[in-house]
Amino acid sequence: MIHEIVKLRERYPFVNGGEIEILCMENPSGREGYLRPMVVVVPGGAYRFVSEREGMPVAMDFLKERYQVCVLKYLCSPQGATYPEQLLELAAAVDYVKKNAERLRVDPEGIFLVGFSAGGHLVADYSLESRTLNDKRKTALDTAISAVGLCYPVIDEHDDSFDHLLCGYAGEEKAALKEHLRLSRLVTTDTPPTFLWTTAEDRLVPPQNSLRYALALADHGVPYELHVYPKGGHGLSNGSPEINDDLEAARMISVWTKDMARFFRFYCKTESR
Repeated sequence: MIHEIVKLRERYPFVNGGEIEILCMENPSGREGYLRPMVVVVPGGAYRFVSEREGMPVAMDFLKERYQVCVLKYLCSPQGATYPEQLLELAAAVDYVKKNAERLRVDPEGIFLVGFSAGGHLVADYSLESRTLNDKRKTALDTAISAVGLCYPVIDEHDDSFDHLLCGYAGEEKAALKEHLRLSRLVTTDTPPTFLWTTAEDRLVPPQNSLRYALALADHGVPYELHVYPKGGHGLSNGSPEINDDLEAARMISVWTKDMARFFRFYCKTESR
């Protein structure tokens, strides 16, 4: 097993911090050319903190589904981080994985992002803006990804998330950026395939966020899969009973990791075993 913690600032001076924790299977079968696709997990936390319950527990589920995995721990507003810092950290994480793909036994053409709540907003934003990052920020990163998974994501509305994300802005500039980052308006035909899930009872980040985004994907002919589970509030993570009090709802949604893993396989060139 390969286990690494990478401080992004040490390798990418244009970011202020952030780190990725990587877990990769080496070559258990001894097969020549052994590779796995990679899932980058991006926890939520309203851009105020990074939720541990949406990090490594989820990564371990995808490791069991034959993906290499890593978890991004990005800077948040208490550290003074403001847009686009988190976006650049995610871009650096993707670039690091791709540039080290051979050593990590990763298929560089099979990179998938999974984001939760505000982390879902970050992942969706990345899927919409990553192609222009190099021009905007004068970087030379390999930002290409194959598909994304959005778990009860912030898309168009959640005031706390937007306030923390835009903590470095004020007045008209902040208002303009807030409108720009209502992501359902940014979908194009080039948006990557997207898997979404949410719950009908989510009162913190209403399911309308996911529904509007799915409609935008449909309007632009982007492949997508949407699940709206009837029970459960916000933040159910992978549905593990160890981190959820609502066991009925947790059991109901716990199938999502297998469903998302299956969805991603449609966009893999490598079939790992």
